[in-house]
Amino acid sequence: MESQVLQLSQIRIGGEATTKTEAMREAHSILMEAGAVTSAYLPAMLEREESVSTYMGNFLAIPHGTNESKESILRSALSFVRYDQPIDWDGNPVRFVVGIAGIENQHLDILSKIAIVFSDEDEVQALLDAASPEEILDILSEVNS
Repeated sequence: MESQVLQLSQIRIGGEATTKTEAMREAHSILMEAGAVTSAYLPAMLEREESVSTYMGNFLAIPHGTNESKESILRSALSFVRYDQPIDWDGNPVRFVVGIAGIENQHLDILSKIAIVFSDEDEVQALLDAASPEEILDILSEVNS
């Protein structure tokens, strides 16, 4: 099970953050709890966000660390948080924050799979409507293959 980048314990619906920085802390916290990153990963996520926004469109932001933060990644993993109220992400409404930690450039493959799901507006609506973490994991199951 540990080889799966997204597990039920890494999915939250009704996230508590109300700002972009809080949401990044929430994403980092889940990755820490999963044993995927060290505490040093959060400053790298914040640094990345300062240099370029990780807002992707369709209510999605994908915060992740800088290239220099690879040593703070212990294994590849995702965190997924859905918010009931949109978070202002550089002027864009974000309902999903997906934190990514990828070793050996695995984040590129993970990003690609996430992008495919979020490019489909029906899938985005299904993620908004999902009533449980199990439903979300089912929709995002491709990221674990």
